[in-house]
Amino acid sequence: MAVSFVDKATIRVIAGKGGDGAVAFHREKYVAAGGPDGGDGGRGGDIIAVVDDHMSTLMDFRYKRKYVAGNGMNGQGNRCFGKDGESLTIKVPRGTLIRDKETGGIIHDMSDNEPFVIAKGGRGGWGNRHFATPTRQIPRFAKPGLPGQDREIVLELKLLADVGLIGFPNVGKSTLLSVVSRAHPKIANYHFTTLFPNLGVVYVSEGVSFVMADIPGIIEGASDGAGLGHDFLRHIDRCRLLIHLVDVAGSEGRDPIEDFDTINAELKQYSEELASRTQIVVANKCDLLGDDRDPIEKLKAHVESCGYRFFEMSAVTHKGTQELMKAAAGLLADLPPVIRYEADYVPPEPVIDTSAELSIEQCDDDYWSVEGPWLERLLMSVNLSDYESRMFFDRVLREAGVFERLESLGVKDGDTIGIYNLEFEYQS
Repeated sequence: MAVSFVDKATIRVIAGKGGDGAVAFHREKYVAAGGPDGGDGGRGGDIIAVVDDHMSTLMDFRYKRKYVAGNGMNGQGNRCFGKDGESLTIKVPRGTLIRDKETGGIIHDMSDNEPFVIAKGGRGGWGNRHFATPTRQIPRFAKPGLPGQDREIVLELKLLADVGLIGFPNVGKSTLLSVVSRAHPKIANYHFTTLFPNLGVVYVSEGVSFVMADIPGIIEGASDGAGLGHDFLRHIDRCRLLIHLVDVAGSEGRDPIEDFDTINAELKQYSEELASRTQIVVANKCDLLGDDRDPIEKLKAHVESCGYRFFEMSAVTHKGTQELMKAAAGLLADLPPVIRYEADYVPPEPVIDTSAELSIEQCDDDYWSVEGPWLERLLMSVNLSDYESRMFFDRVLREAGVFERLESLGVKDGDTIGIYNLEFEYQS
């Protein structure tokens, strides 16, 4: 059977390149020496992520792995700026984590309604009008635009649900969800009927409701990758409350107490914090026992000795379901809100290959242009408003011999050095 649920995807996002600045001069009848009027290039388009509540899976990213925004247009004469590149919007399900592929760090948690820029477009290049000075009145050069960010990211879906239904396969989780909400999960009498989480909204009373998720069955060894459990344990991470269903009738030949202990052991092995989450234990399928209450009492004694609240229920006959939902709503009222993940991605200090050849050109008596592919990447990685970042930039230039080469070509104190859209005065 093909699984149509995808909760993890790796994609490449490439923001647009900035447009090049224009070299142009004003031409108008009766206006002599109109001067430079080359416009700037447009900014490259961004890659933007937005939440779409109609999506519940990352299936769309299985077939398309590369997303490219539009490039900025080049500048033109008469101080006409190039048009900005068209940004590309990527829709993701609510609860999607955006991670850096290389480090695994969280870049952003898409749990609110605010758009997030995953990759920024490159800045447009300056037109020649920027380079006019009293001594350089006819600059015949402009600057190219910078490339946009190009990065690989991992999208990881962690469902946003208040309550998570956990337990072995075929214990009645899907049946319960269908009884207490309008969700229509697939229900059948075999293991792993539920291949992906189902969400349903439970309305308890006027103004009281919560979201409940039917998590695919967990089996022994799930935290080590057995069955489907390993793939979907992450979806319980955000749940504030766990409802643990146990087949008290042992209809599949398993012992209810062993089932309870096994699931909790898997939760603990996966995450100590998850194992300590508030949990209600529910003995389901009580209708199959008839008047025999011995299995129920044994399970109840064991569960309560472990410090959990215990409920009896028959999802098929609806007996005890409303009492369970009211109890869940009461607990949720006192529990903290759904977990939000804070960004922990720290961009690594870039490794710049300074061995590549640079282009150094004296554009005028006192103006020098320095360009090269690694300088583009260096400029994209530094924040020139930050002192430490500026010192890193200066150190890389010195170690690469840029200043030494400029001096050998005749640069003088007070000359202007232009590196793409950055200008500074040279001091030896």
